[in-house]
Amino acid sequence: MPQVPILLPAHNASEWTGPTGNNTWLLRGKAPALIDAGVGHPEHIAALQRALGRARLARVFITHDHPDHTAGLAALEARWPRVDFVDADDAFAGVTSVPAGDGRLDLILTPGHSPDHLCFFDRESRDLYCGDLARVGGSIVIPARKGGNLREYLASLERVRELRPRRLLPGHGPIVDDPIALIDQYIAHRAERERQILDAMAAGARTPEQIVARVYEGLSEALQRAAIETVEAHLQKLREEGRI
Repeated sequence: MPQVPILLPAHNASEWTGPTGNNTWLLRGKAPALIDAGVGHPEHIAALQRALGRARLARVFITHDHPDHTAGLAALEARWPRVDFVDADDAFAGVTSVPAGDGRLDLILTPGHSPDHLCFFDRESRDLYCGDLARVGGSIVIPARKGGNLREYLASLERVRELRPRRLLPGHGPIVDDPIALIDQYIAHRAERERQILDAMAAGARTPEQIVARVYEGLSEALQRAAIETVEAHLQKLREEGRI
């Protein structure tokens, strides 16, 4: 039977992480595995302990090295010593599949949001644990100053689209039951954002800040920096393509 993941919220709600904070996903079974580490909140650790019962956490799969996905590693290791960690270093070393629960997860390199971004694919259930590749109700920040790359991100969306996953289980927000439709929406959104940036430049905008002021209307101050970095990622892509 396909594995059934258990959602364990990380208890770090914010404007950045969303009203429910980060998602972590537990696969119970012979090799209990957690996808993403949360932030070490005591309620998250306690909920994980309850869900495991007498079992010991065997490994933690890390989608990427951003603090809201990794800050809980120390707390997890303190509670379950000798827990194994699976991250992009394993994928770069040639590891393609790792036991998780009663099955296995394939490691799918999906850079763009970060250089080390991974998705984890359960081929039996066709669930894809997608970290910050996609989410319902908002776009994904491409932080150019922290290694974000829009061309790589679009290629990663296409790579995941070719897998034809049944569901996306993201790092933020609800489960995505129609992955292909969301991916197509994301690709169309980036094309539209690119057109808006080019229009803003044609109208006289000359800095990322000026472009953000024209393109992102009503944006909260807390999200200004993310918008600027995403615009910078678009400009980098346009330069690489020789279009600006």
